[in-house]
Amino acid sequence: MKIYLTIFGKPRYLGIVKLKDNIKGWIVIRTSRGYEMGLPGGELSEEQKEKYQNAANNFENSADAMLQSVDFVRKANARDIRNYYQCRSEESKALSTAREILEEHKLDMKLVDVEYMLDRKRFYIYFTANQRIDFRLYVRDLAYMFKTRIEMRQIGIRDEARIIRGLSTCGRPCCCSYWLRGFSPISIRIVREQRSALNPTKISGLCGRLMCCMSYEKEFYSELWAKLPGPGAKIKTEQGLYTLESLDLGREYVNIRFPNGRLVPVAIADFQDFQDTVLKGEEWGEDKEMLEKKKAAAERIAMLQARADRRKSLAVKINSAPLVPKAELTTKSDKPAKPQKQKDKQAKQKQKRKKNKSSQKKIRNEGN
Repeated sequence: MKIYLTIFGKPRYLGIVKLKDNIKGWIVIRTSRGYEMGLPGGELSEEQKEKYQNAANNFENSADAMLQSVDFVRKANARDIRNYYQCRSEESKALSTAREILEEHKLDMKLVDVEYMLDRKRFYIYFTANQRIDFRLYVRDLAYMFKTRIEMRQIGIRDEARIIRGLSTCGRPCCCSYWLRGFSPISIRIVREQRSALNPTKISGLCGRLMCCMSYEKEFYSELWAKLPGPGAKIKTEQGLYTLESLDLGREYVNIRFPNGRLVPVAIADFQDFQDTVLKGEEWGEDKEMLEKKKAAAERIAMLQARADRRKSLAVKINSAPLVPKAELTTKSDKPAKPQKQKDKQAKQKQKRKKNKSSQKKIRNEGN
């Protein structure tokens, strides 16, 4: 028998199931809630199994255990799959009905979602409330309406976001809605350690709590600030104050304001050497990027200067060229007389044509 990880239920619980062979597709399993459809994942080793169990113990408490040991019943057939999707399609109508009944009882609670079990022997209702609610009469009316056993599950606002799903501020689906299986505790200390703005609209998720992604980089920032002082820290030396202005994690350097007002980037890996150097009273060499920028600027200035020199030498050659004699200028200026000759020639030809016409007329008259 091999150990596999499977996922089941609307809150996407994790289950550890033992299978003889790797089964692809839906399977029917028996959990603490009843018969359900599960989707098996990859095979787990004993080490991985212990890691999942330890991780589940560190997550915040939920209505049900996020990691359970489940029993394999059978591979899902066409009837099981059809019944499963039929339950999902009927749940939206059942949720509307449950909300209408809730309005009649006027209870201070919010219905999030509902879920049928595969055998329809149980009907789960997930709700949020700020305090304890006496919903015994409400459950009685629900049982009369749906003709099954009603199970009420109070969930937190983070579980609500996981069940409803949605898009986070990053433009992607919320982590809890498609791959995050549990919620690790997040404190404001983690936000301060990352030097993020303490603006609730920027550091809170759809659930209103601190975003889960704040915990992803916790170890990185802990190691980073162990090597660096915080932004705004100052180093007092004989030359003056060196101030750490900002941090660029993408390029892995910090911007240091020198006593002369110059802003110089220093690699994070070289910061300790930089601090030791300036405390000794020695000068710190500029960053390679700054040197490359200065070198490029110097080359551009040299190119522009060479271009200006070429233009200047060309202008000198033009000014020093010999002048054209006046006689040549006058002969060149006589060129416009050519069109006048053509006009005279055309006039003579016109007169000649008139004479020919008049002579032809006389000949005709004499003949008549």
